[in-house]
Amino acid sequence: MFQHIHPYKPFLFPEATKLIVGTLPPPRFTTGELKKDDVDFCYGSRNGMLWPILDRIFDLNLKYETTAEAAEQRKKFLLKRKIGVCDIVGSAERHKIDASDLGMQNAKLRDLIMYLQKYTNVNTLLFTGGNSKNGPEYFFRKQLKEYGIQLDVVSGEVPRIHQFKLPMTSIGTEKSRMVKTVSLTAPSGAANRAVGSLQVYKDLKTKDPKFNTLDFRVMQYKEFF
Repeated sequence: MFQHIHPYKPFLFPEATKLIVGTLPPPRFTTGELKKDDVDFCYGSRNGMLWPILDRIFDLNLKYETTAEAAEQRKKFLLKRKIGVCDIVGSAERHKIDASDLGMQNAKLRDLIMYLQKYTNVNTLLFTGGNSKNGPEYFFRKQLKEYGIQLDVVSGEVPRIHQFKLPMTSIGTEKSRMVKTVSLTAPSGAANRAVGSLQVYKDLKTKDPKFNTLDFRVMQYKEFF
C-alpha cells in the first residue's frame, strides 16, 4: 500500500475569511518527484485548474514552474484576498498510485471544526468538489456528524450551497456562528464529463460554441472568490 501523506500544512492565518478545502494532491507531491511545470504549493499540479481559473479571474500573471517565486505569488494572492487552504485529508492509503479520490482508503482527516473554532473570521468553506464518495464535502459531512452538527441546504443548484451553526464555546458562555459551504465544480479534468452533462453548460455552449469547461468554472468560481 502506498502511504499518501499530504505534503503541505494548512495555509491558515487569523485574517482568513474563506477556506479552500480539497483532499490530497497527486502522489508525486508526497514523494517530491514534481514535474517541471508543477508548483511546489497547494493545488500546484500542472494538470489542475484551480490556479489557471483564479489567474483568469484576478489577472494574476502567475508563473507555472517549480520555483520559490511561483509558490510565493500564490501565497501573496491568498493573503491579500484573505483566503486560506485547509485540505481535509491528512493522509490515506492507496493500492494504485494515482490521484483519484475514490482510490483513497483509511483516510485520516484533519479536524476542520477545530481549525474553524481557532480561526474565528472564517465564514465560508470552498469545497473543490461535491458530495461524491471521498470528496471534500463527503468527508466534511462525516466530520459534522461526529460533532452532532447539522448541515442545512441553502441552494440545491450547482454549485450547491449549505450552512451550519458552528459552536464557539467560551468561558462561562456558549456562542455560535454561521458558516457557509460552497461545493464548487472540481478543478480537475476528471470532472469535465460532469460539467458537460449540466443543462446550464449545454445552454451556454449552444449560445457560444467556443465556450468550454474552463470557461464554465471561471464563471462559477468568480462569484465566490
